[in-house]
Amino acid sequence: MDMQNEHEGLIIGRNAVSEAIKSGRTIDSLLFARGERGGSVGAIISKCRDRGIVVKEVDRRKLDSLCGGENHQGVAAWASVHEYASIEDILENARSKGEAPFVIVCDEIEDPHNLGAIIRTADACGAHGVIIPKRRGVSLTYAVGKVSAGAIEYVPVARVSNLPSALDELKEKGFWIYAADMDGTRWDEQDYSGSVALVVGSEGKGVGRLVKEKCDFTVSLPMKGKINSLNASVAAGILMYEVARKR
Repeated sequence: MDMQNEHEGLIIGRNAVSEAIKSGRTIDSLLFARGERGGSVGAIISKCRDRGIVVKEVDRRKLDSLCGGENHQGVAAWASVHEYASIEDILENARSKGEAPFVIVCDEIEDPHNLGAIIRTADACGAHGVIIPKRRGVSLTYAVGKVSAGAIEYVPVARVSNLPSALDELKEKGFWIYAADMDGTRWDEQDYSGSVALVVGSEGKGVGRLVKEKCDFTVSLPMKGKINSLNASVAAGILMYEVARKR
């Protein structure tokens, strides 16, 4: 039986996945059971690779669990809750408002609640878009859409293959890149004029080394408590509003 669990955004079964691809639906990633590469599954994998969709081979038991016991026939796909934008779309969003671009870059954010909250705050503080990586970190799942409380309809989200290259592209366009991390300038003592990209790191590791090497500045929030970090979306929210206040 082929089915789609709209609440979770999971499309289950060969025919359902094939039709979703054929219809041009935005697919985040294809999951196929280990060893299932022949026949119609092989054709689905090939179509996904042609379209640049992330393809993941997973243990059959994991696929069984994700599909809640439905007959997945060795294949399922995560649908996106919204179409992705391009970096150019984000810059055009700023141009159309006559504002210097302000972009949030998420480096391997893994929790959909954090990404959803970041998108919601980005909308509230007037940021022009969010950039996420294609292969590491959460994408525009239904859970992200729900937590964003509708902001996903208004904030363009671009998904890129290589974050360091994307930051190089922004720098060529005149952006200053700010990493939110420990041991930087106090968040409220930094100048945020001009075109700004704020990089927020993952929940566990912070901003990755290759990404941090592309950043022009590091900004930090003071930590007075017993633990030395804030939730990623809370830290991002404080910094986003400081950037907005200074502009």
